[in-house]
Amino acid sequence: MAYVVGDYLLDRLHELGVTEIFGVPGDFNLQFLDHVVAHPGLRWVGSANELNAGYAADGYARLRGIGAVVTTYGVGELSAVNAIAGSYAEHVPVVHIVGVPAKDIQANHRVIHHTLGDGDFHHFRRIAAEVTCAQADLGAADACQEIDRVLNSVRVHRRPGYLMLATDVARLEAAPPAAPLAPAADFSSDGARLAFARAAREFLADRQVTVLADVFVDRVGATDELRALLAIGEVPHATLAWGKTVVDESAPHFVGVYTGAASPEPVRAAVEDAERLITVGVQYTDSITAGFSHRIDPRRTLEIGPERSVIAGVDAFAPLSLPAALEVLAEISADFAPTHVAPVVPDPEPVDRAPADTPLTQAALWPLIAGALGNSNIVVADQGSAFFGLATLRMPAGITFLGQPLWGSIGYALPAALGAGLACPDRRAVLVIGDGAAQLSIQELGTWIRERLTGVIILVDNNGYAIERAIHGPQAPYNDIAPWRWSELPHAFGGDENSVLTLRAATVGELRECLEVATQAQDCLVFLQVVTGTTDYPPLVADIAAALTRANSRS
Repeated sequence: MAYVVGDYLLDRLHELGVTEIFGVPGDFNLQFLDHVVAHPGLRWVGSANELNAGYAADGYARLRGIGAVVTTYGVGELSAVNAIAGSYAEHVPVVHIVGVPAKDIQANHRVIHHTLGDGDFHHFRRIAAEVTCAQADLGAADACQEIDRVLNSVRVHRRPGYLMLATDVARLEAAPPAAPLAPAADFSSDGARLAFARAAREFLADRQVTVLADVFVDRVGATDELRALLAIGEVPHATLAWGKTVVDESAPHFVGVYTGAASPEPVRAAVEDAERLITVGVQYTDSITAGFSHRIDPRRTLEIGPERSVIAGVDAFAPLSLPAALEVLAEISADFAPTHVAPVVPDPEPVDRAPADTPLTQAALWPLIAGALGNSNIVVADQGSAFFGLATLRMPAGITFLGQPLWGSIGYALPAALGAGLACPDRRAVLVIGDGAAQLSIQELGTWIRERLTGVIILVDNNGYAIERAIHGPQAPYNDIAPWRWSELPHAFGGDENSVLTLRAATVGELRECLEVATQAQDCLVFLQVVTGTTDYPPLVADIAAALTRANSRS
């Protein structure tokens, strides 16, 4: 095949680290997909539907730094919009490539399938503009330049981009990239950096300092700079649940996960009562602060954001990147007050003391799961009981914890765990998902099995939407789901005795045994169904649910 515009796009994606592309075929992208499957560095991962493909690309991008999803025009791309919107909200760089009708069809306003029948082929681009940082309708004259522009924007802003790739444009001959895409340069000014160093030294000198970190540390690629700062000064530090595992939770000065008024008292005191609090990449949302119950005094806070830093709520320093600000703090960390002993958060009551035949409860479930995790696991928790059950529990060094607490689309986690597992095949993906959430995206279990991806899926069977029951209507029929025979599903979706191990636990003893078996079964997919009570919730869920109930009840 001749080298064409579609190849140029694929080469650029591969250059940025993409080796798998997710999506669903449709007649407007089929010829482009021929080039995908022919590319020596890329592999096509067909998904069960476009929504799941978008979720998978999101999970992939969180580990690889960028992901890609291909859909067809109209019916396909609109199915993926929910996933793309979630990536936009949570600053995840996903490239959405949409195969569209040929340019002559568009120019003549033909009434064809997958359209609204009005000859306007830009309805959906206008929708995409609301949830992407850059868009392009690739044309014959500037397709390659526009591809580079959108990909650079995706890299810089860490948000999705949208490319309309017409069938005829995709197969136009093109020249291969003449040079690699220029890496993003640090945009900090020398003046802002020097001024920040002087002000930060004065603000922090001889003061006890606590660091509160969150998700944007990871999104801007500053995890190493943060951990270097914490290691130099042995500074007490915490995270919010959104940024869980952005620091080493096994470190002696890790205080815990801060959840506003729902925090354990030592964590709340370490954050809210610190003489000086450094917040790094923090964004407060209702679901991770128990309804904005955090009490952070801006007068005692040095806030480091992605593009600027603010001291005492008044003095702003910009342009100053988050990594640059952390480097400055590392340079002046000797001026901080000597570290006091970090507060010790007591571990939950050991569940191992419970008799083996004790029915499984949420209080017992989550510590047992956390205790069984390995150092290199990728843990993906769906929004609801799974996320909040694990959010406050310490995890071993090397764990990557993924959730979606801002966008909060239930069902996200199963395809996202698939994407994350394919992004890092040398690490074991552990998915924790409720039965209600699983029913929304269970089709991707077939893709998981087809791709021969190992890992563990822990399905919490509690007969419905537990997080919704906790918020409102614990016995309401709209929070019920159809009862499924979960143990049969892995085989219905293509698994056999060599590729899938199916387990079930309804007591503490059974769960201990199942987790031990799952730990040993490294060469297959383990599907573990755990059964808990219908209205039994993790402790943090009650606090979050109460806050959301109050917010939803206000007139």
